[in-house]
Amino acid sequence: MDLVPPRDLPTAAGLALGAAADLLLADPRHRHPVAGFGRAAAVLERRLWRDSLAAGAAYAGLLTGTAAGLGVLLDRATRGKPAVRTLVTAAATWTVLGGTSLGRAGTAMARTLDAGDLPAARALLPTLAGRDPAGLGEAELARATVESVAENTSDAAVAPLVWGALAGLPGLLAYRAVNTLDAMVGHRSPRHARFGWAAARTDDVANWLPARLTAALTVAAAPLTGGSARGAWTAWRRDGAAHPSPNAGRCEAALAGALDLRLGGRNVYGSRVEERPPLGDGRAPAASDVPRAVRLSRAVWTAAAALAVAARALPRH
Repeated sequence: MDLVPPRDLPTAAGLALGAAADLLLADPRHRHPVAGFGRAAAVLERRLWRDSLAAGAAYAGLLTGTAAGLGVLLDRATRGKPAVRTLVTAAATWTVLGGTSLGRAGTAMARTLDAGDLPAARALLPTLAGRDPAGLGEAELARATVESVAENTSDAAVAPLVWGALAGLPGLLAYRAVNTLDAMVGHRSPRHARFGWAAARTDDVANWLPARLTAALTVAAAPLTGGSARGAWTAWRRDGAAHPSPNAGRCEAALAGALDLRLGGRNVYGSRVEERPPLGDGRAPAASDVPRAVRLSRAVWTAAAALAVAARALPRH
């Protein structure tokens, strides 16, 4: 199947409706298909796990291939049925997008920090970031939240929209499978160092373009939310590659520059400690900066939704 086929109004309409549903409703609250996929992936991991690159590649390939195959079946079943194609694409887009849920999680953290309830804020952090919240104070919780909002603007919203624009239903479902598997087994732990390698590297590849589009849209949208386009551009180009992730650093640096913040520092993940390089030249984030990051995130991913719809709707020659 060709990437970005000629003008496809039903898919464009489905992407628009799905993005609107996420804006209005956030994630489905009950029987979320992504949660069901995660449960199935966890069961399969217990059966297939070996301390082996090959076993991990087979695991990731099987699950991603299944998701992509379902997308292909849906694509073929809805050809010549524009209304059905629109509705199925809208449902898939709503299912795989997480932009509004990300913003709500960030807003909940900001309110909790404003209330001075650090134990509750620490309990909230795992919904946003994988680092150990024990002992983190307000400043570190705010930094973790801002960094998570920046990174997940790409992972949770821009990337699925990009892949929906490029490859329609198969792109939407395959991307969400890739990103879910990375979250489950792609982290650096003794159990997953080898088994999760393929999932992590596949996610890196799938997010290469979306992360850079996210950074570019952060530059463009910064003035709309009271930020600095110049600062976003400068921090992205100067600091983005310093981050250990080939993708997250671009998003975090651009947001840091846009909001005149400084991200990076010491992060604890269980028994593992990372010293992240500084991103941006500004001050350390405070609780009041979380809503600013959420507003910029929303502006970025809604702009990405508009671009995705246009990519499918506009005629090509």
